[in-house]
Amino acid sequence: MSLDLGKVAVLMGGLSGEREISLRSGTGVLDALQRKGVDVIAFDPASRPLQELVDEGVARVFIALHGRFGEDGTVQGALELLGIPYTGSGVLASSLAMDKIMTKRVWAQAGLPTPRFRLLDAASDPVSVVDDLGLPLAVKPVFEGSSLGFHRVDHADELHHAWLAACGVDPEVMAEQFIRGREFTCAILESPSAQALPVIEIVAPEGRYDYQNKYFGTATRYLCPAPLSAEMTSKMQALSVAAFQSIGCSGWARVDLMWDGRGEPMLLEINTSPGMTDHSLVPMAAREIGLDYDELVIRILQSAALKIRRVQT
Repeated sequence: MSLDLGKVAVLMGGLSGEREISLRSGTGVLDALQRKGVDVIAFDPASRPLQELVDEGVARVFIALHGRFGEDGTVQGALELLGIPYTGSGVLASSLAMDKIMTKRVWAQAGLPTPRFRLLDAASDPVSVVDDLGLPLAVKPVFEGSSLGFHRVDHADELHHAWLAACGVDPEVMAEQFIRGREFTCAILESPSAQALPVIEIVAPEGRYDYQNKYFGTATRYLCPAPLSAEMTSKMQALSVAAFQSIGCSGWARVDLMWDGRGEPMLLEINTSPGMTDHSLVPMAAREIGLDYDELVIRILQSAALKIRRVQT
């Protein structure tokens, strides 16, 4: 039986460095909607103006874009102007979440734990940065995802090279305390209130969950549900929901965390348009609660909405 959701467009591809992954996510979503009998089209904003969504009579949009010009509030703002409901967070939350530094400032203001950081530039003194944050360090672009441009720094004399390499991805680069320990992720679905899905532990080769190991390698293991005590699982889930709500997110998202096994878990970042590939983690967590890939896509699509209230004149 087909679902009456009107004509749907899956936004995929786009202009960011994550284009290849977006195409894979979008293809998965497109196939799922076709299996469900939805009237759906693929739409790549890199090759078509968004106005054509109106021309095609699109009633709602599933955003499967990742990174800049898709996950950062720009497409969301355009869809608000066009009056087309869309999945995921609105303009402000998308923009905040894409900016790792602003995200961490919001979390810190809300009293949520996140590693300390410094913005880097050509004049940054490696010794001062190391004295402040310690070693090792995580050096990464402020506005990219999928671990693009990420570098681990184990010695102060490596910092400048890591900064230069990250600048090749984004001109704004940050250094962050590197938390030694276990890596986790927790997906959030609004239905209608924010619900944390089972926590997943990520066990990457040599602890390096980089672009290759995320999407193309087979050595990374995913433990779902994560082997944690009930108390720690609940703590990570509650922390992830608080991270989601403090940014003002809606629809769905995925929160990444680290835990050193002793203190409290630390928030790393939040993804407001998570991957939906065959390696992706939100579908994995959804399956653990009996929600298969196709039903997950429908659940997300049904939450599509405009977030900016229109004033009647």
